[in-house]
Amino acid sequence: MSATSAPPAGDCATTGVATIKDAVIRIAGNSQDGIQTVGEMLARLSGRSAQEVMTHMTIPATISGGPSIYQVRIGAEQVLSAGDEADVLVAFYQHSYEEHKVSLRSGGILLYDTEHVKPNLADKRFTYVGVPMTALTIEAIGGKGRDKGKNMFLLGLIARMFDLDVAKLEAMLKDWGARRDPTLLQAAINTFHVGYGYEIGRLSQTFKFVTSSHKEGRAQVVTNGNQAIAYGLLAAGVRFGAAYPITPWSLIMELLRAELPKYGGIFVQAEDELAAVCMAIGASYGGTVGVTGSSGPGLSLKSEALGWAVMAEIPLVIVDVQRGGPSTGLATKVEQSDLNHAVYGSHGDAPRIVIAPSSVEDAFYAAVESVNLAREYSCPVILMSDQAIGTRVEAWDEPDLDRIVQEIKPDLTPRGPDFKPYDDTPTGITHHAPPGTWISDNSYPVVTGLEHDEHGHPGEEPRFHMTMTAKRRRKLQTLAAKLPVPEVYGPGEGNTLLVGWGSTQGPIREAVDKARAEGESFSAVNIRYIHPLPPGLDKIFDGFNNIFVVELNDSGLYGYGQLAGVLRARYCNPRIRGINKTDGLSFKVREILDAARALAKEKVNLD
Repeated sequence: MSATSAPPAGDCATTGVATIKDAVIRIAGNSQDGIQTVGEMLARLSGRSAQEVMTHMTIPATISGGPSIYQVRIGAEQVLSAGDEADVLVAFYQHSYEEHKVSLRSGGILLYDTEHVKPNLADKRFTYVGVPMTALTIEAIGGKGRDKGKNMFLLGLIARMFDLDVAKLEAMLKDWGARRDPTLLQAAINTFHVGYGYEIGRLSQTFKFVTSSHKEGRAQVVTNGNQAIAYGLLAAGVRFGAAYPITPWSLIMELLRAELPKYGGIFVQAEDELAAVCMAIGASYGGTVGVTGSSGPGLSLKSEALGWAVMAEIPLVIVDVQRGGPSTGLATKVEQSDLNHAVYGSHGDAPRIVIAPSSVEDAFYAAVESVNLAREYSCPVILMSDQAIGTRVEAWDEPDLDRIVQEIKPDLTPRGPDFKPYDDTPTGITHHAPPGTWISDNSYPVVTGLEHDEHGHPGEEPRFHMTMTAKRRRKLQTLAAKLPVPEVYGPGEGNTLLVGWGSTQGPIREAVDKARAEGESFSAVNIRYIHPLPPGLDKIFDGFNNIFVVELNDSGLYGYGQLAGVLRARYCNPRIRGINKTDGLSFKVREILDAARALAKEKVNLD
């Protein structure tokens, strides 16, 4: 907790209010306790108060539920990660305390339910604040809901502890309860006020965030990454989607299913992943851009149809919200192990575009860009998100929708004689004619998964396959030449360059900031365009002694992960090495720094 004065450990009385710049609050309980609701409300309140925020959560993969956490980091300055250590740990149960006390910093506050937690008070590292949360909640709601409203009591308690805006929180509660039983909403509000009114007698002080440096008048929106992708697709003009439910993609599906009809669109829950991708391809064949999505297992199932879209040069957007694999793997944990499949996963030479957003805000714009690239290059685009981005909440500047929103209509412009939907152009870029387009010489093209000539008519002559294979490849080469050179975070030359993609960007940048503050030579670069790669990376790499690719996947047979393998194959640079982990959790800043410092001491293998 960045504060002018930190609370001491032990048992003491409340004496004042400390001004703080940053706080990490971890709530640990069970998935049925509603801690996600509390965490998201705290995050959304931060955004509405022009503060920076980032969240992290873990939930069990079983339907019966189990231990769960929700971590919120609130700050007046830029927040790049959800935080390595908690300033406040809320423990609902004994297992919550035992499992997560290691995450509480020395001098931090342990806020616990006295009816379910017996902490070791001899451990003087922490300030212990025991509150009879269960009993007070039952008393507040008349015993009818037992302790199911404990999360609302906690929300009030935290609001008191950090001097949060009660009026805004109450308004958010009313929005939350708008579709619920009015008596349930009133009980929640009553319990919230009971929690707020509870005298926290063991704190040396309560806390108040300093005024945010966020410029006044710049409106913010607060969403998680899945919501950002869904609304980005809508803004880009997508009006058809089809998918099959799977964690952690399903929220995008549910949002599109609810929102698309408002704009004249439709979303279909297909019987399986194969049907879903084929439906999306059909929508694109009709002259729009169809979207489908899944997690790793679904991406595997969509691969054959994805190859058809490559061959037929049909625009298509596939969203992959990655989780741990292979097979059903870790359904509710984060991993970045689908990269090889996204780039190479198909039989034959099947080039496609792969983009990986690095934040919730970037997820919105990457979704818009994915639609536009699919249209421009007439090929599939895979948008690679992951569980960390998909589920975490961030506050970001409201987008300029007047500039971004577009409508996609089939281009039914009459085509002249000898129209060639697969013409061998210098850029490789061509566009097919949607059904219903008038062709002046009645030579209507064919769309097929078979190899074909420039009109689309199937043919097995060697020159057809050679020409069309080169044409499909050339489209991505054309795109690669237009991509921006990635920006280096920090100096352009130095000792260590940390390379990341996707959700690793925030922790990597915080690691660079921390290392540089300690006098070490660190910089970072984030690779957003995975396939094709952007230009200029080789020149960036030449400026550093060590190049460490930080990614959430296995170090592999040869000591580096999937993006590192792509980069080593492209640049033949043995200084490219991997920092990897597969515990299903996002990188902590200290994990990155510890691994980078240790790896820098090892001799580079030039073989």
